[in-house]
Amino acid sequence: MCYKAPGVTYFDILEKASQKGLDIIAFTDHNSVRGYSELLSEIRDLELLEHLDRLLPNEKQQLEHVRQLMRKVLVLPGFEFTATFGFHVLGIFSPQTSVRDLEHLLLDMGVPSAELDQGTGEVGATVDVLTAYRMIHDAGGIVIAAHANSSHGVALQGLGFGGQTKIAFTQDRNLDALEVTDLESTRHGRTAQFFDGSRPEYPRRMHCIQGSDAHRLDDDPNDRTQFGVGGRAIEVLLPERSFEALKEVFASSNFTRIRPYRAAKEPYDHVQAAREAGPSIVQSFHESAGRRGGRLHAILRDVVAFSNTNGGTIYVGVTSKASAPARGLDRPEETAATLRSEIQRRISPPVEVDISVVKTRGKPVLRLSVPSGPQKPYALEGSKIYIRQEAETSLAVREEIIHIISQGAKEGQSEEAQPTEQPSVTPAFRTPPPRTGVEVVSVGEDKGTRYFTLRDLRNGSLVQNVTKESARRLWRYAISEYEKNGKQQPPVRWQGELGLRRVYRSSRKTRYNLAQLDEAGAAHYYYGVTEEGLHDEWKALIEAEAKSESSLGSKEPKASEESQQE
Repeated sequence: MCYKAPGVTYFDILEKASQKGLDIIAFTDHNSVRGYSELLSEIRDLELLEHLDRLLPNEKQQLEHVRQLMRKVLVLPGFEFTATFGFHVLGIFSPQTSVRDLEHLLLDMGVPSAELDQGTGEVGATVDVLTAYRMIHDAGGIVIAAHANSSHGVALQGLGFGGQTKIAFTQDRNLDALEVTDLESTRHGRTAQFFDGSRPEYPRRMHCIQGSDAHRLDDDPNDRTQFGVGGRAIEVLLPERSFEALKEVFASSNFTRIRPYRAAKEPYDHVQAAREAGPSIVQSFHESAGRRGGRLHAILRDVVAFSNTNGGTIYVGVTSKASAPARGLDRPEETAATLRSEIQRRISPPVEVDISVVKTRGKPVLRLSVPSGPQKPYALEGSKIYIRQEAETSLAVREEIIHIISQGAKEGQSEEAQPTEQPSVTPAFRTPPPRTGVEVVSVGEDKGTRYFTLRDLRNGSLVQNVTKESARRLWRYAISEYEKNGKQQPPVRWQGELGLRRVYRSSRKTRYNLAQLDEAGAAHYYYGVTEEGLHDEWKALIEAEAKSESSLGSKEPKASEESQQE
């Protein structure tokens, strides 16, 4: 009800949606269902006149045209709710949901009855964000955090609330998706990349969508951020055009069925966008699926690893090098059938992997969408349990297997049965350690072999009895650096309790070797920390060092791949 273009009717909106080729739209007025209600009311009035045989010729023509439009465009009811502290939450519902039911829901959520018909964005005291998520979900709606990375959004940077609150607002089980304004951005750190499941404090991968948030019929030619109907839409792969099919997409762990809609442009290339982002804890690339050279086996290892970790996407037919030509697959359907058979035969318990053929630069490739499995741990050939750590798939060691089993047991409990988790902050530190990378905790020797105890900073678990020969790449790098320093204090640029030792590039990511003093004054050294693992205090350290180096005209020397070991 805050339309900025005067004289626009609801039928005009339907006409524009049809012209733009939209299949589904939602009327989501601020804290009101008035717009959707008036649309239905206008149609009912015309149908009543038709029933009474009192339609004028122009009204008869209008009713028939509206019916044609309604057959082409599915209109969903909804609202954009203003929660406590001004956060906006979208609720989208089935056409079978009555206007009265939605108005009752808004009243229960704290929207004053006097404001219900006005559609204002300012409604005073209402329920909090998490309660709004739950109430919309329980009422059968799709729950979306509106313009999450922008004004009134729950993921807007710089908001003055704690990290645990932001985590809760974006990871709540009742939240279906985040609407973002930078879905097609190529910049590093875009919102969808932040919530792709790779950050340890945000392990739940979120569906990210975009919407026109139209307050006018056409795009504003003087303001590129003000979209008209269909000005910024999404494409969703559905078996049918229905609310139920749309809701199923958001409830699933398949993140490959949504993409930005480009009507007159080249279709959005999901595969190329993934290649530009590179391998990570949630995606991998394989040039082929042949049995020779263990390529098929490598894909199966990744399926198991993603199932045991955060889920992920596997691309078969391309390398991770974004600038390299896409090789593609000669017989993609045949390869897909082979992969389905091998996954079913060799991985236990059964894992549901969605395999589809997609094109990138004209070449067919396979995209495997692997969910984070509900029956962890998953194993290849009955005994080989793999996990995903950063961009590497590795056999899980004993402590990691124990952690996987405990996590699986916790996920299987009801929410009421689960104990309340406390933030994983080590009491010995004034500032929490980074959330990625590894710490060498201790070293011992037995019969000439050195055994290391490492701490995985992603989950805080200790991994014991690691040798340099048996260690995976990041661990091996940490052990090599640890041995290189010996008992000598490595050069560290300290800022209070936190210190920076080294910056280097590995696997297209910037990584850091960091140091920290605990409350007793003992130093701790962290290796291979990625940007995803840096929270506020550590980010401030890096930014201050970058400014210092810039002012001095110095530059951190690049490390060779051999010395990085990663």
